[in-house]
Amino acid sequence: MRGTGAVAIWHNIASEGREAFYNWHGHEHMLERVSIPGFKRGRRYVAIDAPLAFFNVYEAQSLETLKGPGYQDRLNDPTPWTVETVKHFRDVHRALATVKHTAGIGGGGLIATWHYDDTSGSVDEAALWNDVLAPLQSTDGVAGVHFLIADPAASSVETKERQARGGRANVVPTRAILLEGWGDTDRFRTLCDSHISQEHLERCGISSPVQFGLYRLQLTVDSPS
Repeated sequence: MRGTGAVAIWHNIASEGREAFYNWHGHEHMLERVSIPGFKRGRRYVAIDAPLAFFNVYEAQSLETLKGPGYQDRLNDPTPWTVETVKHFRDVHRALATVKHTAGIGGGGLIATWHYDDTSGSVDEAALWNDVLAPLQSTDGVAGVHFLIADPAASSVETKERQARGGRANVVPTRAILLEGWGDTDRFRTLCDSHISQEHLERCGISSPVQFGLYRLQLTVDSPS
């Protein structure tokens, strides 16, 4: 991933607002975000098999970039188009995170995500990375593998953009695993099931519910700088 900061967002869109979301997100929102100093790239994915219809990830120089005035000022001064469109958002899971680990050859057209809360303090994250995730970077069909650790306080800051959604609170997952693939969907799903199964996660001490999603890339926007 580009940088050590990331905004990871999973969400649904009300059916009547889907076309409006696409127009806004592709013509204004992603371009606006990657123009913020320190933002490197934005990507939007649509669900193949997931409880939440969209996954978006913005890569940034650092977590401090995300907590700084450039991003926070945009969140507190949403455009009219943003105010109108975010009313269609539902079930938002959002994390401002540090990219703790990242490895691979590049970006893939498929991405699998696992996100969860680590509130027990019993997860062996060194084993999760060294024994489960890192070895996948040399597996056929894998473009990249990443592990994110959210900052709960930074992820929960109240902003005018969130208020424009109608005051619905975000879910803040504290951990996220991202696996990027470049092969056929069925083969990639089999790889996910066999290499990052519930058994693998439990072996590393993850006992909280884990939400899995499989997504296809729709749009990538790079920073102009």
